[in-house]
Amino acid sequence: MIPVLICVLVSLSVAQSTFDVLHPNLEHSRTIYVIENGPQLSVVAEQLKVVSRRGGNATLPCKIHRDQSLPPNRKMRIKWTKLTSDYLKEVNVFVAMGYHKKSYGTFHGRVHLQGSSPMDASLVITEITLEDYGKYKCEVIDGLEDETVVVSLNLEGVVFPYFPRLGRYNLNFYDAARACQDQDAVVASFDQLYDAWRGGMDWCNAGWLHDGSVQYPITKPREPCGGKNTRPGVRSYGLRDKDKNHYDVFCFTSYYKGRFYYLIHPSKLTYDEAVDACQRDGAQIAKVGQMFAAWKLLGYDRCDIGWLADGSVRSPISRPRRRCSLAGAAVSFYGFPDKKHKLYGVYCFKGHN
Repeated sequence: MIPVLICVLVSLSVAQSTFDVLHPNLEHSRTIYVIENGPQLSVVAEQLKVVSRRGGNATLPCKIHRDQSLPPNRKMRIKWTKLTSDYLKEVNVFVAMGYHKKSYGTFHGRVHLQGSSPMDASLVITEITLEDYGKYKCEVIDGLEDETVVVSLNLEGVVFPYFPRLGRYNLNFYDAARACQDQDAVVASFDQLYDAWRGGMDWCNAGWLHDGSVQYPITKPREPCGGKNTRPGVRSYGLRDKDKNHYDVFCFTSYYKGRFYYLIHPSKLTYDEAVDACQRDGAQIAKVGQMFAAWKLLGYDRCDIGWLADGSVRSPISRPRRRCSLAGAAVSFYGFPDKKHKLYGVYCFKGHN
């Protein structure tokens, strides 16, 4: 047996030497893998970010690529979920399997599959709300195959800092969320605040964000705001206790359906008179978020100082000029005056469907 083995080894050695002579430049260390049964299902999105606005529609792309040799599977399952800001939870949005389809929660009646072909799992969202902003996961389950893709839905809008009549740093996270909601807005995300900072937003007071962190944007470093020798950026206090810690808040709002306007009135008004004047005009006293949206997204410009729903007085300046926000385009804030003083006009909002 041993002589035979030696003979085989000598034969292999000779064959290897002959191979080396014929192919002197071949890299012997190269390993070639042959996969006989590769993935038979893939899910792709031609764009990973979709931009829309409140009240509009959006299509989140998701296309299925399936091996054509596979037989049709009527039990192939398409599931859309919305990811929370910390990625720890998924909220059901829409599920489809064959003829069975179901939408969930606030998405009920507002979502459906585009269905341009059997392999089109794109999700159409109608009547978009501020809360729809975020990341969505398309998951396709076909037998043992399971593939996903994540698509972001961004909204055109504006971020604004907010604190109530009580003063600065008086809001825990839950109070902050209610404060934004009361002003026709939601708590801003980090990405929304970051985009606002890149657009020139500079605000020294820290505020809550949607993920439970507390941050603030600085474009002009200075001593009261982290030091003048620091770099511009979005400064972070990190995650804070949502019950015990108190800060301001950064709110986000988008386009609205309705009309924002300054009410022409023969005399100045107290707060209660302002509320009544808007109602008599078939409207409601405007909210802070509505003023910011009109100013930032529609270019609304008015020097007149007027009451808003939270009891503050402000004016939206898009074109700075003499006696009218020389510091630059901004929603000028004049505080929370005594509501009984007849010193101001009023901004109203007339909504429509």
